[in-house]
Amino acid sequence: VPMGEFWSDGFGFDAAFSVIEATSIGHVLGRPIIAAEAFTADRPEAWKLYPGALKNQGDWAFAAGLNRLVFHTFAHKPYGDRLRPGVTMGPYGVHWDRGQTWWPMVADYHRYLARCQFVLSQGRPVADVLYLAAEGAPHVFRPPASALDGTATLPDKKAWAFDGVSPRILVELASVRDGRIVFPGGASYRVLVLPAVETMTPELLRKLASLVDAGAVVVGQPPKKSPSLEGHPECDREVGERARALWGGDRAPATITRRTHGRGAVYWGGELSATAGELYPAYEATAKVLAAEQVPPDFVTAAPFRYTHRSLPGREVYFVANRAGEPVSGTVHFRDGTRVAERWDAVTGTIARLAVRTPGGVAGAEATLHLDAHQSAFVVFHEDEGPDVATNPIASGAGGSAVRVELNGPWSVSFDPAWGGPEHLVFATLCDWTARPEEGVRFYSGIARYTKGFDLPASAPAARDWLLDLGTVKHLARVRLNGKDLGVVWTAPWQVAITAAVQPEGNRLEIEVANLWINRLIGDEGLPDDGVQDGKWPDWVLDGSPRPTPRFTFTTHRFYRKGDPLWPSGLLGPVAILAIR
Repeated sequence: VPMGEFWSDGFGFDAAFSVIEATSIGHVLGRPIIAAEAFTADRPEAWKLYPGALKNQGDWAFAAGLNRLVFHTFAHKPYGDRLRPGVTMGPYGVHWDRGQTWWPMVADYHRYLARCQFVLSQGRPVADVLYLAAEGAPHVFRPPASALDGTATLPDKKAWAFDGVSPRILVELASVRDGRIVFPGGASYRVLVLPAVETMTPELLRKLASLVDAGAVVVGQPPKKSPSLEGHPECDREVGERARALWGGDRAPATITRRTHGRGAVYWGGELSATAGELYPAYEATAKVLAAEQVPPDFVTAAPFRYTHRSLPGREVYFVANRAGEPVSGTVHFRDGTRVAERWDAVTGTIARLAVRTPGGVAGAEATLHLDAHQSAFVVFHEDEGPDVATNPIASGAGGSAVRVELNGPWSVSFDPAWGGPEHLVFATLCDWTARPEEGVRFYSGIARYTKGFDLPASAPAARDWLLDLGTVKHLARVRLNGKDLGVVWTAPWQVAITAAVQPEGNRLEIEVANLWINRLIGDEGLPDDGVQDGKWPDWVLDGSPRPTPRFTFTTHRFYRKGDPLWPSGLLGPVAILAIR
């Protein structure tokens, strides 16, 4: 299992290059599982992260080619629920363990990851560009910066996806079929881009020549000599002669030039010369080669969407995710799209038919996608019309076209007294817990239950489907309607389908909301410290005696102090019923 790592965005180092390397290795070698140590943190994460906060970066990881996330860390909790949040790995790692406030609700997020990881381990990856890593040390692969979009820690591949390959794997495993460089595991590429180095071993150059003779397209400048003393000076003579035969000379043309050799071709000169500080030609120059070879881009949109593409027998699967923290609608062109498409929602596990268009004279299909803030979807193409699939208004992205009726008025709210909260309050309107006068609410961390009764308004239109929109939630919510558990809402669009549970009158709505540990930890800092001192466990923990202070939390590393800013918490709303007609 090839494995890279990435750090939580804003909480550590830029290790995205290791993900690009690991996914390249996995794709070229045909490995079905490609993993990463995920969401590592150094600048203290301090219980700030939760499923919704990880959604964007997790989707980046999937679009980058990963399909197995290994959380760093899952700390051992030897003292049970009595001492929470509990033991930490010092200041390091994302706190991903059963000591979390929201752990009873985390399964729905894990189910999302499992669905994505399963689908993204099927079939084979689709990419058009293969970058050859340079021989010698340091033996690493870094694509040109121009081939990436997004940010330094979340770099996304552009319209033509790519991988990197080591010289040894190219020599041992690569062949050519139908003009594509192919590997036994199923990966294939339309062009091979060489590094801008003046040396190449005779063995590697012989392999390049054989690939071009068989129909491959190679991009880059000719080598001048061997990097090795093996067979010297004959090795340098062979490299020079073979390079001149393949490229037709050793002086680069002033413009991009195609030289046919056997059934393949070599492109070099002009813009294909690597720019200063880069090992490979600019992405835009390589794109000109692909266009000349009549290879259209795989994924085209003006919207801030990232993607990855996998091909299965009879199906083309695109994973598409919104990088923006706001809703976006955009037209997307899929090169391998067909006339029949479905939108698969890994959050809800539902499928909806997706309307697509097949423009004349252009390969593929296009669709208009609406994605909420950091929302994602699988777009699955096939040729078989098949039976109608169940329509889910959230999966189809239709939630924005609804008639909206807000649930105003008071809410009954219950907190857990074991964590300092009042057992029952009435909120005249929904508000942030930190704005309440009760100290047990302002500093509360854990789960609180909101309840409210309502009738569907007589003026509400006849609806095909009903949704419950929670508005703003800090930070996860479980919804029950008339005793039916409708699941956990942890990410945008913060809606849940209620068609199967709602009734015209006498509805009873329960919403459990979990916030983060931060507020209770800050509140406890106003009380005497009875925790770890000078690296030693307190006696009351070791001997099981009663706790000597009224603190609620216990942890082995202190991240907060009295007076630190509190974090918004609770169900902020507005909560509304949406009628989908």
